Formats: sequence, C-alpha cells, structure tokens
Amino acid sequence: MAIESKLRNFILENYLFTDDQTALDNGDSFLDKGIIDSTGILELIFFLEEELSIKVEDEEMIPGNLDYVNNIVKYVTTKLN
Repeated sequence: MAIESKLRNFILENYLFTDDQTALDNGDSFLDKGIIDSTGILELIFFLEEELSIKVEDEEMIPGNLDYVNNIVKYVTTKLN
C-alpha cells in the first residue's frame, strides 16, 4: 500500500473515526483543524516509525514535516531515499 494511502487510512480511522476518504484533504492542517493534538502527533510518529520503518529524529518533529498529509508523504519519501 502506498505511503499516502496508509497515512490517510490511519488518520481517518484513528482521529476522524470514519472510512470516508472525503473527510480529509491532503492539504488540511491537522493542528489548525483540530484533527490531531500534541499527543496525537506522538502517536502519528510512532505509526510512521513502526509501519514505514523510519526514525523520526527530535529535530524533525516540526509542523513542516508532520502537519499535513502532503508534507508527511514528502518527508517520509525523503527519509526512505
């Protein structure tokens, strides 16, 4: 399954409690829209590390990397290459 699909499904199921793909736009800010709080970001990081076998370093835990589906996909792709 592609990174984007895994990520979207995780967020939809665990934070929006739906499987409706239209409930989340790839450009929606998780923090601004109240989708994920600071604890949720830690859960998201754990998901990324477990499911995608990457290590999110402390200095990489910034909104620019982790606040939007599009940014996370770009960040993870960079980590995997």
